[in-house]
Amino acid sequence: MQRLSLLTPRFITTIPLSLCTSAISTTHNNSMEVEVKLRLPNAVTHQRFSSLLSPYHLKTYLQENVFFDGANSELSSNLSVLRLRFYDLDFQCVVSLKAKPVISNGVSRVEEDEESIDPSIARACVAEPWRLLLIDSSRIMRRVREEYGIGEKGLVCLGGFRNVRAVYGWNGLKLELDETNYDFGNNYEIECESCDPERAKHLLEEFLNSHGIPYSYSSVSKFAIFRSGKLPQ
Repeated sequence: MQRLSLLTPRFITTIPLSLCTSAISTTHNNSMEVEVKLRLPNAVTHQRFSSLLSPYHLKTYLQENVFFDGANSELSSNLSVLRLRFYDLDFQCVVSLKAKPVISNGVSRVEEDEESIDPSIARACVAEPWRLLLIDSSRIMRRVREEYGIGEKGLVCLGGFRNVRAVYGWNGLKLELDETNYDFGNNYEIECESCDPERAKHLLEEFLNSHGIPYSYSSVSKFAIFRSGKLPQ
């Protein structure tokens, strides 16, 4: 039986190739993700917003985001991003494919497809990206192979960044307050996924203005900031 050697932060093990058919455990339908994205200027405004929302705090996640592209930039040249997101070290991992992003006036729209993946297998794929393409049970990886024409050894790891995400339930909205840690600095952002983004943005702006918290509309994604190598002005 052909076997895969899977590397994790703590140990080396081997898993039969056939088990990769069950690496994906939970699927989510491909959909359009619509989010309000407001950027906070610094750590002081981030902390102030966090303190004001503390009665509505639900949970906080530690996220690690790792990105991949084809060896010939097959994904990025088609405005697509393949990402592994680890939650709270290796408690959970989600693989996602995002495409055709548009962000305007603080509202982001992007096509998104997501699946949960076994964290130990995902760690092995960070070390050796071609292993992702062997997960036959993954709808997303089938799309990467078939729609983007990426062959068996055609993925490369681009690196990534860490993010601390605090989640709040406020005014019927789910707010996500992010502190994103890049090698070149930190970025602070409020995100709110909504089917009525203009209403959500209006409520957020009213709240921020009433408490004298400065903000601006996010104009680029976290991934775009990562790839540029510098924080937005």
